[in-house]
Amino acid sequence: MGARLRQIALAATLDHLAQAGLDDFYRGDVGREIAADLERIGSPVTRADLERCRATLTEPLSVVLDAGGLFNTPPPTQGLASLIVLALFERLRVTEGGGFDHIHGLVEATKRAFAVRESVITDPNRPPDRVERYLDVKFLDAEALAIDCRKAAAWPAPAGAGGTVWMGAADASGLVVSYNQSLYWEFGSGVVLPRTGVLMQNRGSGFLLDDGALNALEPGRLPSHTLSPALAVLADGRVVAYGTMGGDGQPQTQAALFTRHVHYRIPLARAIDAPRWLLGRTWGANRANLRIESRFDGALVDRLLSAGHDVEIVPQPYSELMGHAGAVVLHPDATFEGGHDPRADGGAAGA
Repeated sequence: MGARLRQIALAATLDHLAQAGLDDFYRGDVGREIAADLERIGSPVTRADLERCRATLTEPLSVVLDAGGLFNTPPPTQGLASLIVLALFERLRVTEGGGFDHIHGLVEATKRAFAVRESVITDPNRPPDRVERYLDVKFLDAEALAIDCRKAAAWPAPAGAGGTVWMGAADASGLVVSYNQSLYWEFGSGVVLPRTGVLMQNRGSGFLLDDGALNALEPGRLPSHTLSPALAVLADGRVVAYGTMGGDGQPQTQAALFTRHVHYRIPLARAIDAPRWLLGRTWGANRANLRIESRFDGALVDRLLSAGHDVEIVPQPYSELMGHAGAVVLHPDATFEGGHDPRADGGAAGA
């Protein structure tokens, strides 16, 4: 406690970018220094690669539910999975939150959404299929009918890991932003470039070295990743930006937050605070069973076990494994509401 971290090279880089403009990061002096450092450590990323880097503006994926219109990010992100989870759960018509039907329904919807994710999410320029078809009514209806509301389906445990932050904001003009940032893994690649102080990210981990894989490593290809900030325009006039970090946990935490607050009208802070679960992997853990926080009622745990779920109770009542969720709500009367996660050191503020 009380230690001071000085990042002199990074501070100089930020000062230079403030003067020269942000484009300099990829195509100016900073880009040149990054490329030189990467070459010295044997990285295949070249200055030409940096110069070709461009931000893209894309249309979000969307699905219309009873509660309103939901939006999430298109491939190469897992935003499709987040929308499928909520669309399938709505079709189960679970009337009460917090019980077996709620938790089991979302877990089973997650399994089916992840099966789609693993088969279609890749570089958007090389899609194996039209991803919008997985949000069509006929497809969703059939998937919902395949869910057994009393028994857990087999779980193949797809791989996944990462480390992310979510941020949301809204202003008086009606602009609402839902935003994710990630280096992938707790410290990205673990490489800090000496000339610029830049910590390199590790999103290349989304590639596979098998030439026949959906996300095979190839030049100019975008890796699949987990970032999926969410936004909903509700039928009651509210606009909600929400999201989390946590690898495979992102669609699940989003679904827990959304259903509790929107479907079951739990106040925002309580919806974020309530005990959560994680099916699959996340940063710092390789297990892929159904892990739940210790605050869940014992009777509910017994019912999940009886239904065939491979349940593990994590000892922490508020576990970082469950992600760091947050939300910002713009109400129809132009008032705002924000909530942050007690599992994290973030916060909610207004001005």
